[in-house]
Amino acid sequence: MNLLRIATAGSVDDGKSTLIGRLLYDSKAIYDDVIDSAEQHSRRQSSEYFNLALLTDGLRAEREQGITIDVAYRYFSTPKRKFILADTPGHVQYTRNMVTGASTADVALIIVDARNGVVEQSRRHAVIAALLGIKHVVVCVNKMDLVDFQETVFRNIQRDLHSLLEELQIKSHHFIPISALVGDNVVAKSGRMDWYGDETVLEHLEGLDTSIFTADSRLRLPVQYVIRPLTKEFHDYRGYSGTIASGNVSVGQEIAVMPAGKVTTIEAIDTPDGGVNSAAEGDAVTIRISHDLDISRGALFCSKYDVSRVDNTVEATICWMSERSNLQAGGMYRIKHTTHTARAMVNSLEFKIDIDSVADTVGCDHLELNEIGQLVLRTSEPLVFDQYSVNRSTGSFILIDESTNETVAAGMIGRPEFIH
Repeated sequence: MNLLRIATAGSVDDGKSTLIGRLLYDSKAIYDDVIDSAEQHSRRQSSEYFNLALLTDGLRAEREQGITIDVAYRYFSTPKRKFILADTPGHVQYTRNMVTGASTADVALIIVDARNGVVEQSRRHAVIAALLGIKHVVVCVNKMDLVDFQETVFRNIQRDLHSLLEELQIKSHHFIPISALVGDNVVAKSGRMDWYGDETVLEHLEGLDTSIFTADSRLRLPVQYVIRPLTKEFHDYRGYSGTIASGNVSVGQEIAVMPAGKVTTIEAIDTPDGGVNSAAEGDAVTIRISHDLDISRGALFCSKYDVSRVDNTVEATICWMSERSNLQAGGMYRIKHTTHTARAMVNSLEFKIDIDSVADTVGCDHLELNEIGQLVLRTSEPLVFDQYSVNRSTGSFILIDESTNETVAAGMIGRPEFIH
């Protein structure tokens, strides 16, 4: 199985950090000294149970307040799969942190407290997952031990969230009743919920097939660097380096070089380990081509038969991340898109998305911290892009404040499919 990137989301006190701690602890992905430190802290708190959340809440403020503030990435593996888990905050005021942590995820792990059912934050997290193009959602109904492991409680939550996820057009979603504190259905099957005969959380994640909703397998390779050695020995060498965002490349393949649209042939593919005949998504390569073309950083190698769009105007969904300023029509920023940087002006701010009402929109004249809206940008140079729903790499960008060099927004090109 390939690498699985997971983003977690849960409201305050739903037990998200405890669930992550249980996954790491039971899969033996925690160092002994970390476990010893957490056990000592649990004893100082006079806790009845080993506080598994201490295995994940690394900041001092997180430990003291009992909440997750920053995004932390946890790495663990089982004999069947490797995982990268983004532990993201559940608070409304940390929406930008969740957007950052979930932007590269294959699956969203949404935790719901069985006692409280589907709350506003549960809906918010599902909507953000849909906005970010996450195709798989696993809903963990936690703290089943506090509702006497009642099936009716689980089924009611399943029914409520199922309709929301269908509305958000997330077709792959799975519901699991768990108790993260005592370990029911996390890694080991529970003997106290015989009415649930499906997989545990870890079993489901190990077997999840992310290829069924793979958005784009067409070649997209942003050029990051042009290599021209100055030594006489290699004076004829010219290579174009970058990481393959999607698709495959092979020697002899015809490609289009964007934005010019010129077609050429791949003569050689170099890697840190030497020359290869082919390479795939995620590989860092240097491409040599058969024609002498004007290619610089920011160019994009595409499939000859299906090229990216080239335009100075893009419609996009934006999450505003700045505490210092608001986003308004007419604002000027630097846009960083793949390996290309240009200036960008907010041509118009169309609406703000009401996260709590799913598909409703609200007219507005600005966006504040953590708000998400739809806008039109005009760039100083043409961008070579795809819709975010088609390719998350060539369909995403960030905006940078030119005066402070602060990243003020994360953007996704296109309009969310569930908003009409």
